[in-house]
Amino acid sequence: MIRFERVSVRYEGAERPTLSGVDLTVPEGELVLLVGPSGVGKSTLLGTVSGLVPHFTGGLLSGRVTVDGRDTRTHKPRELADLVGTVGQDPLAHFVTDTVEDELAYGMESLGLAPDVMRRRVEETLDLLGLAELRDRPIATLSGGQQQRVAIGSVLTPHPKVLVLDEPTSALDPAAAEEVLAVLQRLVHDLGTTVLMAEHRLERVVQYADQVVLLPAPGASPVMGPPAEIMKVSPVRPPVAELGLLAGWDPLPLSVRDARRGAGGLRERLAGAAVPVRADVAPTSGPVPAPVPVVAAERSLPGRLARLLGRGPAAPVTPAAADPVTRVDGLGVRRGRVEALRRVTLTVAPGETVALMGRNGAGKSTLLGALVGMIEPTAGSVRVGGLAPARTDPRAMVRRVGLVPQEPRDLLYADTVAAECAAADRDAGAAEGTCRALVSELLPGVGDDTHPRDLSEGQRLALALALVLTGRPPLLLLDEPTRGLDYAAKARLVGVLRGLAAEGHAIVLATHDVELAAELAHRVVILADGEVVADGPTGQVVVSSPAFAPQTAKILAPQEWLTVSQVRGALEAGA
Repeated sequence: MIRFERVSVRYEGAERPTLSGVDLTVPEGELVLLVGPSGVGKSTLLGTVSGLVPHFTGGLLSGRVTVDGRDTRTHKPRELADLVGTVGQDPLAHFVTDTVEDELAYGMESLGLAPDVMRRRVEETLDLLGLAELRDRPIATLSGGQQQRVAIGSVLTPHPKVLVLDEPTSALDPAAAEEVLAVLQRLVHDLGTTVLMAEHRLERVVQYADQVVLLPAPGASPVMGPPAEIMKVSPVRPPVAELGLLAGWDPLPLSVRDARRGAGGLRERLAGAAVPVRADVAPTSGPVPAPVPVVAAERSLPGRLARLLGRGPAAPVTPAAADPVTRVDGLGVRRGRVEALRRVTLTVAPGETVALMGRNGAGKSTLLGALVGMIEPTAGSVRVGGLAPARTDPRAMVRRVGLVPQEPRDLLYADTVAAECAAADRDAGAAEGTCRALVSELLPGVGDDTHPRDLSEGQRLALALALVLTGRPPLLLLDEPTRGLDYAAKARLVGVLRGLAAEGHAIVLATHDVELAAELAHRVVILADGEVVADGPTGQVVVSSPAFAPQTAKILAPQEWLTVSQVRGALEAGA
């Protein structure tokens, strides 16, 4: 169905090609997963299928890409619209109309389909993606995950033969992601649709792939093969595969079900071992652990960040022993007819990391907005450092609370990375070069003259985080911080956030990434329909939840192991 023949892509001003020597075939009626570290050209490869590369993005495309016999060099995206449906990383850039139902119909209107056909397909898609209750809602009022489902639905209604999806589950809660993947499975198996998909959250999708295409490095030739074989050599792999390699399982499992079948021996080895307390978490009672040695701390990424921010390494903070950085009492927020939050009570102490979880539309982003002062409470109170955020001058709040939004581009206004950093230094009253030094640590290899729009989603997130950290806020808020990040980039982010928590920063992150919560959070707070339904230590909350348990916990239950790194540590200690 899709044929790449010696395809290379080089953008103007680039030192080397983004893609080089791509020569492979994607068969009809298969789900093919595209994997690789951030920045290796996955989005560019997808763009060559839809015609966006080079007709929209520019650059030089050599070689040949054909889709069902049509050459994408000679067919512009609009001439492929009946054949290829595309959803990019940013659903907001995809929308043309204002309401859900109109957006689902727009693509069919452009193709001139009959009204009765359009009506039937809209209803089918509303049911397939669980959007029926949202049909009349303005798209601007939807949560990020709801917008993602609408974007996917809008390309499904014209019934294309090929679907090209870039991070389709990145903004979805676990249950919604399963629904979308189930729909894709039905399209592949029942209708013979060809799906080419790039996704960083491999734990969600790799088990459904017929084949995997690995892009190992920028400009390197791709490798294509069965998922289990590719996962053995891939630099990025899901926890289930990582655990399988650690335990020496053969064949390598790709699903929790397959892994549980072979995990009996591993459970026996771990039965006598205690699940370790993370090294960066101080106990809630008793003596505070000794400080990390200065030499070791300053060689670590968190230690270098502390030095750049003007702070030396410090002992971990004991959250329960300190006054809260923020206190929320009986918070209620109403938006028109929608009661987004009801009777929410929450405290976060210095050095504590709290993960807000829950289905799309549960109120996580609204709560972050209230904490930073973007949203005025309609009931109850919010205090950050003793101040009411919504009634305090933003210039006074910027030193107390910083928000990295779900769309990092909302913080990016300048034409270059250097200009963004200079503005951040001025706004925060920091020494010149403070922000740029942070960017160099979080985002190595990016030049001063780089335009923020030329960065990948993950790179824009790192830049936005550096801008916020320049102000050294005691309370740091992050909305879906791992969107667009591969496993290596996520590990770097976890290291940075752990270091900040150890220095006394309070961190609240809204996330659908259960693996991130298991790795990082001291506490998990689950929201449902605007209310807190669970609040407790991470292990206690997520292990008992089918939706929010990480893969390691599901595989090794009833034992309470949350991450592969915990299991590796126990095995190395002789378990």
